[in-house]
Amino acid sequence: MADNLLFDISKFDHDAVFLASDEVAKRNPQRGDMRHLDHVIHIDEGATMALGVKHVRDDEFWVPGHIPGRPLLPAVLMIEAAAQLSSILYQYRTQEPAFLGFTRCDKAVFRGQVVPGDTLFLLAKEHKFQRRRFSCNAQGVVNDKVVFSVKITGMQM
Repeated sequence: MADNLLFDISKFDHDAVFLASDEVAKRNPQRGDMRHLDHVIHIDEGATMALGVKHVRDDEFWVPGHIPGRPLLPAVLMIEAAAQLSSILYQYRTQEPAFLGFTRCDKAVFRGQVVPGDTLFLLAKEHKFQRRRFSCNAQGVVNDKVVFSVKITGMQM
């Protein structure tokens, strides 16, 4: 398993579903091409960390143009997937529906490629929690390798 993970994901069943696709849709407003979180495998008891999944498909809107003949999941969509998982974590902790806005990302580092057919495991771990504002450290893992890391900040709108 990858070194320097936010938490050890090897102890989780990667086929488990804690929040199914329909539950993710109830909590996050993104639809269609902007939905980048398929389901959540785990949220810890204190709602301070979550493990989610994005199945990278070859029929996604970006595949024909990024990069023709060698499609790579755009970095901005990796960050969006992490922001969607972070939003789920915040809402799960507060136990109330809220419209959340993504206000910033910091310390983004990309270390690997993500291509159609990959399963992108998303990790989010609370960095700071306030009633209307939150931040999470997040990572993406493919084939036991950290492919990106970022700090996500969001707030209720």
